Amino acid sequence: MKITDVRVRKLSDEGKMRGIVSVTFDDAFVVHDIKIIEGQSGLFIAMPSRKINETEFRDIAHPINSEMRSELQDKILEAYEVAKERAEVEEEESMAKEPAVD
Repeated sequence: MKITDVRVRKLSDEGKMRGIVSVTFDDAFVVHDIKIIEGQSGLFIAMPSRKINETEFRDIAHPINSEMRSELQDKILEAYEVAKERAEVEEEESMAKEPAVD
């Protein structure tokens, strides 16, 4: 199974969540709402989950082995960095177009 598309749907600078992505596999199956989280050791991904009781959550979809998790995380974080850089460039271009206020 190959990762054929990673779409960063949301970027955030607030809190620990840095983004939300959707990943397509083999151009045929998509998993939405994978979160990019900033932890103490850097960025990592959190798979979509649902609440099963007051304190517990269970992943809805997740990689079965560490190789797939590593490949998935690498591709997601790579797409996140590209989207973040693009957003920063767009913000700089937008600010450069604004008229100067004296």
